[in-house]
Amino acid sequence: MKPFLAATFAICATPVWAVEVTTLTSPGGINAWLVEEPSIPFTALEIRFRGGASLDADGKRGAINLMTGLLEEGAGDLDAQGFATAREDLAATFDFDVYDDALTISAQFLTENRDESMDLLRLALMVPSFDEPSIARVRGQVEGIIRSELNDPSDIASDAFSAMAFGAHPYGSSLNGTLESVASLTRDDLVAAKNAVIARDRLFVGAVGDITADELGVLLDDLLGGLPETGAPMPDHAGYAATGGVTVIDFETPQSVAIFGHEGIERDDDDFFPAYVMNEILGGRGLGSRLNTEVREKRGLTYGISSFLGPKDQGALVLGSVASSNDTIAEAIEVVTAEWAKMANEGVTQNELDKAKTYLTGAYPLRFDGNSTIANIMVGMQMTGLSPDYIRTRNDNINAVTLDDIKRVAKRVLRPDDLRFVVVGKPEGLSTAE
Repeated sequence: MKPFLAATFAICATPVWAVEVTTLTSPGGINAWLVEEPSIPFTALEIRFRGGASLDADGKRGAINLMTGLLEEGAGDLDAQGFATAREDLAATFDFDVYDDALTISAQFLTENRDESMDLLRLALMVPSFDEPSIARVRGQVEGIIRSELNDPSDIASDAFSAMAFGAHPYGSSLNGTLESVASLTRDDLVAAKNAVIARDRLFVGAVGDITADELGVLLDDLLGGLPETGAPMPDHAGYAATGGVTVIDFETPQSVAIFGHEGIERDDDDFFPAYVMNEILGGRGLGSRLNTEVREKRGLTYGISSFLGPKDQGALVLGSVASSNDTIAEAIEVVTAEWAKMANEGVTQNELDKAKTYLTGAYPLRFDGNSTIANIMVGMQMTGLSPDYIRTRNDNINAVTLDDIKRVAKRVLRPDDLRFVVVGKPEGLSTAE
């Protein structure tokens, strides 16, 4: 049994850094990372195109999202039902998703059906139907999502915060678009959206499973070699525009929802690892975070609170969220602000740092739990400029963080005076204030 399967099914027996990553370039010039595992006749392929929904053309917000939803709704001579039947007959799966900075394609297929599965996926990428009945159906689904978001306090708060932070930049609005923008999209807009984002100059690939480097190179050239060489220009850097204060959006609900944060730290910043550990202590996933302890456990103001780093390609944030009853949300905000300031001014304790390191280093191997997740991790590493040995060195970087690092970075990154809270609900004793 090779190290990959040991890492997948018996992580305790084989360290995650035993995963062997091969980097390759196909005969046609496509770069990819590969983990070979021939003992199971199955391969996971992760394809990612940088840019994602941020490449929507002016006045066409939501076009790339709608286009992505149509990629499996018929291609070539196959209508939507015919495409789905063909995929099911091959026991293959294709998932198409879009985010602010990337369009992703996740494919899983059996070795015996590899060629036929890739032929079908190639149809979806090269000659999607974009027929009017499918456009109308998927447009209706997107419009339903938009209507739902307009009545969801969390979505309202998130969208309002994004608009304040990034204004007219694509980050400042929902990638779903608006009811008006989605209704106006034409087939020509969708074709243009496809050409904007699905191109070779922004392509990243990871594969895990029963395939050799030579076989993967041929597969990638056949599958992706016919794509346009270049897509739309990447958007400009998103200048952060929000200032500190509170924004209240009136909404009839017994519980208020708050999104809070300010400008953050880029992923390639030398201080990112200390900032990452710092945030774990402040409001990370562990139940022992300061925000969870002070807001949830000690005061009972919420069922859950968290913070996280959001280093997007064109702009970074430090964000958090909390929900509390209308009569207690103001107190929750006071506590969050106080803890933000306390960590910025004092840093953390050695005990907090030790616990965070133990959690973060122990949880890391658990991410490598299958072909698809490992392929996804490898593509993410490529997009953020990391090398294959990051898998081995990541925990060393976490363990190298010191108390002085945390104190320095907390003072730099956490800015309590710049915290912007967007509150949706009927908060008592709270009103919009700069």
